[in-house]
Amino acid sequence: MKSLAIALAVAVSCGSFMYRVQAQAPAPEQLINLQAFEDLLQAPSRGLTSGLVLTLGDAERIALEQNPQIAIATRRVAVAEAHLPIAGTLDDPSAMYRGWGVPLRQPWDFNQAQNMFSLSQTFPGKGKRALRTSVAQSDVDVAKAELAETRLEVQVRVRKAFNDLLLADEETKIHEGHVGIARQAIEAARIKYAVGKVSQQDVLKAQLAMTALAEHMIRFDRDAGVARARLNTLLGRDPACSLQVKGQFSATFPLPALETLEEVAVQSRPDLEVARDAADRSHKQEALANKAYLPDFTVSGGYSLMPPNVSMRNSYMIEGSMNLPWLNRRKHNAEVAAASAAAVEQETESDALRTAAFGQIGEALAQAKAAQRFARLYQDQLRPQAEATLQSSVVAYENDRTDFLNLLNSQMEVIDVELEWAQAMADFDSRLADLELAVGAEISQLQQTATEVKP
Repeated sequence: MKSLAIALAVAVSCGSFMYRVQAQAPAPEQLINLQAFEDLLQAPSRGLTSGLVLTLGDAERIALEQNPQIAIATRRVAVAEAHLPIAGTLDDPSAMYRGWGVPLRQPWDFNQAQNMFSLSQTFPGKGKRALRTSVAQSDVDVAKAELAETRLEVQVRVRKAFNDLLLADEETKIHEGHVGIARQAIEAARIKYAVGKVSQQDVLKAQLAMTALAEHMIRFDRDAGVARARLNTLLGRDPACSLQVKGQFSATFPLPALETLEEVAVQSRPDLEVARDAADRSHKQEALANKAYLPDFTVSGGYSLMPPNVSMRNSYMIEGSMNLPWLNRRKHNAEVAAASAAAVEQETESDALRTAAFGQIGEALAQAKAAQRFARLYQDQLRPQAEATLQSSVVAYENDRTDFLNLLNSQMEVIDVELEWAQAMADFDSRLADLELAVGAEISQLQQTATEVKP
C-alpha cells in the first residue's frame, strides 16, 4: 500500500507542472464531491462498537450463565428432579367410618348402631415402586441430556455470531486501510484532470472506486449490526446494547478423520444421549406394564364400637384385599403391547438419529475441509499474488508503462482479495462450529487429545 501512495504523490507533483486545460470540460469539483463520500463512509453504528469488549471465551461463559434458553432447560431438569422422590412413594392411606344398624325410627341415634373406624394402605406389587422410580430417573437423564444439547447449540450460535461480528470488524479495518489511498487517488485524478494529463474517464473511474468503498461500508455496518444484535440476544442482553469483540480467526489446523469424529459423536453428542435415555425409559415402561399382572394388596385395620346391649361392646378388625389383574387380561395385554410398540419406536428413532448424525458429520466435515482449502488458497496464494500485481502496477505507473485505470483496478483487486480472504477465514470458523455441533465436542480439544495420546 505504501508504494501506491508514493506513486500517487509522484503523479500529483508531476501533474502540477501541466498547464494545458481541456476546453469546455467540467471543473474537477463538479465531477467529485468529496464531502458526499465522507458522509457515505461514516458507519451509522460505529458508536456502538464502544462499551463491553468480549473475547470468544468471555462470550461463551456469559451465554452459558445468562442465555434464556439454557435457563429454561435448567428449570426442566429441576422439575424432573423434583418428581423423582414422588415416583416410588406409596399412595395415600385411607380412613373410613361405617355406621351399621342405625335404627330407621331414630336415624340420629348412633349409640344403637355398630360404629366402625378403620385405616387402610395399598401396597403395589413386587418391583413396581422400583420401576416407577427408575422411569422417573430416566426422565431426569433425558432432561439433563436436553440441557447439554441446548448448551451446545447456544455455544455454536454464539461462536457464529461472534465470528460474524469479528468478520465485520476485520472487513471494516481492510476498508479503512484503503480509504486513505482511495482519497489520494481521487485527488490525484482531479489534479491531473485539471491540468489535462488524464481524461474525464479516469476521474469517473476513481469516483466509482470511492463509491464501491462506500457501498462496502454500508454492507459492513449492516452485517455488524445484525451480528451484534444476535450476539447480545444469545448473551441475554438487550439487542441494542453496545458490544465489541476481540480475537482472531481459528488457525486452519488439520481436521480429524471421519471415523474418529463418528466415534466421538456416539459418546459426546447430546441428542444421541437423549435418544438413548428415551429408549431406556421406554424399556422400563414396558417392564412396568408387564408388572401390571401382579396384584396390589390393601391392608386395613379398625376399631368397632357395638351397641350398649352387646356384651362385647369394644372390638377391632383386620382386613386384607387385593385386585385380580388376570381377570382383566385384555386391558393389561393392550397396555403391554402399547409399551412394547413404544419401546421399538424409540429404538428405531435412536438408530435413525444416529444414522442422520453420521450424515451430518460427513457433510459438515466436507464443508469444513472445503472452507479450509479456500482459506489456505487465499492466505498462501491469492493474497500474495494480488499484492505482487499491485506492486508491479505501481512500478509500471511510475515509469509511464501503464495508465491510471490499471493502477486503480489493481488496488480494487487487492481490496477484493483481502475481503474474500477474511470471508474465507470466517467461513472456516463457521463450518468448524457446524462440525462441532454435529460431533458434540470441540475439534481443537480432539486434536490436542490425539496429539497427547501419540507415543
